[in-house]
Amino acid sequence: MKIVVGLGNPGDKYTGTRHNLGFDVLDELARRWQADKPRRRFEAEVIETVYASDKVVLAAPQTYMNLSGRSVGQLVKFYQLPVTDLLVICDDLNLRLGQVRLRAAGSAGGQKGLLNILQVLGTDAVPRLRMGIDRPPPGQDATNYVLGRFAKSEQGPVEEMVRRGADAVELWIAKGTEAAMNAVNAFVPEGPEGPERPKSQRRDA
Repeated sequence: MKIVVGLGNPGDKYTGTRHNLGFDVLDELARRWQADKPRRRFEAEVIETVYASDKVVLAAPQTYMNLSGRSVGQLVKFYQLPVTDLLVICDDLNLRLGQVRLRAAGSAGGQKGLLNILQVLGTDAVPRLRMGIDRPPPGQDATNYVLGRFAKSEQGPVEEMVRRGADAVELWIAKGTEAAMNAVNAFVPEGPEGPERPKSQRRDA
C-alpha cells in the first residue's frame, strides 16, 4: 500500500496556481486511473484506489499549504505505514520550470508545506517529488509568485510537467524509490540555462 500526497491550497481562488501543482498531479492520476470521486477524511480530499495491483491512497490536504503535516500525520497514523511508503508532491522554486526531481530524503528546501510534514512526522526521510516552477522575477515577492498563475507561454511546459509527474508517481508505486529516481532524475528539460541553476543560487541542492 502507498500514500501519495499532493500539496496545494483548497478553493477556487488557488486553482491553477504554482503552489497547487501537487493537486494537479493528483487530478491527472485520478483521471488516468478512472478513480472514484474524493471523500473528505483526515482533513484532506482522499481517494482510495488501486494501481499496479497495489492499494493507493491519493490525498490532497485541505488545511492550506503551511499546515499540510496535520493531515499527513493523520493519514500515516491511520494506515500505519512507514514513511518510505509515503510520497509527497510539491512545487519547488529551486528547480527550473518543467523539471521534475524525485528524492528519497532531505531538507524541505524552503517549501513550507513539506517542512511542516517533516516536522510532524519527525523525520526528513520522506520521499518527495519536486515540481520545478523556477524563481520569481527580480523584485517580485516569492509568496505572491507561488500563489500566482502560470503565464500563457508556460502552459505547455506545465502540462507536460504534470504528465511526467504522474508518470513518476506510477513508476514509484510499481518499481520503488530507487528505480524511479534513476529514471525520473535523468530527464533534462530543454532550455538555454541547463537543467538547474548553479548551487550557489539554490537553497537546497
